Amino acid sequence: MAALTPAGAVCGARATAPHAGESRTVVPIRHWGRWLAAAAALTSLVGLIGSLAGNKNLHWDIVGHYVFADLVFNGLATTLWLTAAAMAVGLGLGVLVAVMRLSSNPVLRTLANAFVWIFRGTPLLVQIIFWGYAGALYKHILIGIPFTHITFLDMDTNTVLTPAVAALLALGLNEAAYASEIVRAGIQSVDAGQAEAAHSLGMRPALTTRRIVLPQAMRVIIPPLGNETINMLKMTALVSVISAHDLMSNIQDVYAQNYQVIPMLVVASIWYLILVTALGLPQSWLERRYGRGTAPATPATGPLQRLVTGAALRISRTGPAASTDSKG
Repeated sequence: MAALTPAGAVCGARATAPHAGESRTVVPIRHWGRWLAAAAALTSLVGLIGSLAGNKNLHWDIVGHYVFADLVFNGLATTLWLTAAAMAVGLGLGVLVAVMRLSSNPVLRTLANAFVWIFRGTPLLVQIIFWGYAGALYKHILIGIPFTHITFLDMDTNTVLTPAVAALLALGLNEAAYASEIVRAGIQSVDAGQAEAAHSLGMRPALTTRRIVLPQAMRVIIPPLGNETINMLKMTALVSVISAHDLMSNIQDVYAQNYQVIPMLVVASIWYLILVTALGLPQSWLERRYGRGTAPATPATGPLQRLVTGAALRISRTGPAASTDSKG
């Protein structure tokens, strides 16, 4: 009967408690389903790689021959400068359109809304073809006084709008419509008290936007804008329809002659993957830089990102500050 009393129960619990020097073995829960799913996925991946490696229809000799060919590098140069120039045009014009959309002026706001409506509402491929064949709409580009015969400049449209220029206009204007929405969302994410405090110090609206609002909005702007840059790199492949001599245009010219479509597409895919991976590194660095002090740093997930992050940490630990501390 004593064992049924609360005191007896406590005494019994104390009697079965481990001694101070006694250790217990922790047995983790085994998730057999996860291991089976991982094994199945790994087996499928190995089988797919083996199937592609042994597929004679891929003609790996042709892939190896053209992957470092001069025409591929020429196309890569065009793709890279188109991406950089289109993003510069899109970002610069996008900031302007975003500010116009947030303006209290109804005329500016209407013009900005119409710009976004047109260039975001029509397919990019249609815009590229339109600019590429704009000479069919206007044979000459005239600059002068409207409704008069006074002309200051008269140029042939096809001479000015070369395939490269047409591709740049299409990509840049289309990107400006999307970038304006990204920038507008970033500006609206900044607390209104920041601008009010700047105005109370005598700062003008333009200076407030450039020095106070935009630096804080970068934390919201950088991630989607980085994705837009990667998407722009891939969208340059569409300019092949107007023969802009980018990477995809040169690849199409080759397989139109040798009829090796799949091997040449593999060459293009390899280089696009390399470029996209390279663009992901500065995006990750910018996200961590502008996210300092506001949110936990985004962990580096990819092997290249972890390598760059580790190198940056080692440099920061062994930099001038560390050497100064050691001397002190």
